[in-house]
Amino acid sequence: MIWSLFFSQLLNGVQLGMLLFLLSAGLTLVFGIMNFINLAHGSFYMLGAYFAAAALARTESFLLAGLAGIGGAMLLAFAIERLALRRLYTRDHLDQVLATLGLIMFFNEVVRMVWGAQPVFTSQPAWLGGSLQFGDFSYPAYRLMIIVAGLLVAAGIHLLIHRTRVGMLVRASSTHPDTVAALGVNARLLNTLLFSVGAGLAALAGWLVGPIVSVQSGMGDNVLILALVVIVIGGIGSIRGAFYAALLVGLVDTMGRAYMPQITRQFFERNVADAAGPALASMLIYLFMAVILAVKPAGLFPVRR
Repeated sequence: MIWSLFFSQLLNGVQLGMLLFLLSAGLTLVFGIMNFINLAHGSFYMLGAYFAAAALARTESFLLAGLAGIGGAMLLAFAIERLALRRLYTRDHLDQVLATLGLIMFFNEVVRMVWGAQPVFTSQPAWLGGSLQFGDFSYPAYRLMIIVAGLLVAAGIHLLIHRTRVGMLVRASSTHPDTVAALGVNARLLNTLLFSVGAGLAALAGWLVGPIVSVQSGMGDNVLILALVVIVIGGIGSIRGAFYAALLVGLVDTMGRAYMPQITRQFFERNVADAAGPALASMLIYLFMAVILAVKPAGLFPVRR
């Protein structure tokens, strides 16, 4: 029983880490390479979940819902970047923060107007509704699929960044943007594509998490904070850092919430421990970030410029 709980929480931590990686990978592309602070990144996570839920209700196809969620978020991100955000690239970071904060409020109100204030619930596909048995231990197939999907996306991003011409241009534009532009590369189009891909990754996470949590207005706000913690721990602009930091944050958060109340009961009375345990568990990832930054101020895998 004890080991079953441990392995279950371990896989839950990895699953949370994969979702955080999908969010933080897109955010670190935009923040680390384009030097643009996009606080509305969590809104594309929310919109991807809503678009997927709406498509699932009409088509009853989980895969078509995913295409609708990811494609819809990418098209919306493309339009917003072209119409509004492009003008902010050369502006101060405070202007970027205020503008994208306004987008958060705008999108939260839009989904309330379109889908209502009540949460929207989606179901898992029937072909992923069971559990996989590992000896005496079983784990939901859907959550394992999320882990596999995250690993596949991580491998795909690695190949894209390090094995293709597009990746070479992305890496070069992060360190020598003027040189890349002088070689005839359309830097504006590259930035637009990066922004859209980042939004697509966030929407992918929103689509996958829809059957696990309720889809509701503002659901992207809290995960945005976790994604920012991930990219700070991993190193701003580092996809590899985002991957490892997301796994660490997922494990620390999940294990802390599972075991911190039990640990505090060893030192305090039960009523005090029951109140302090969850509070300490919610603080663990921020304490973890503080320790990492105290040792490595630039993060675990800082980008060399």
